[in-house]
Amino acid sequence: MSSATHNVPRLAPFLAPLMALLAAPLGAPAQAADVPDVADYEVGQSLVCDTQGQVERFVALFAGDAQSAIRVVNAEAHDPSACAIVKVAYMRGSQIGMARHGDNAFEIVRILVVGVETESGIRPVRPAAYFSLFGVKEYAV
Repeated sequence: MSSATHNVPRLAPFLAPLMALLAAPLGAPAQAADVPDVADYEVGQSLVCDTQGQVERFVALFAGDAQSAIRVVNAEAHDPSACAIVKVAYMRGSQIGMARHGDNAFEIVRILVVGVETESGIRPVRPAAYFSLFGVKEYAV
């Protein structure tokens, strides 16, 4: 999930079955009053995992095929929905770690998911905390 402020490497496209797996633990739709103001959240396709360790493992495994890396992480977690790439509305928290893979660096960030994309657009959900990653642009000095 990639928004204007969200630079994830070219990850696999959004897949409906993965969205369904992620949406299940998010619970019932939130009331309109529970969804933050539009200025407070970002919308985009992103890696979303249950734990920081799963995001770190994904980065270590990623070699161009995001779905393969996700399958391994989910198998190791014994949970088919531990990590997924989905289009969500989320609020970005603070950076909690860094991960490197080759020449790429990523911030690991806790996010609060407040909506999930459906065929009819973004549907509000009960806010739930997950972990994601954001590309870091590095400059040679």
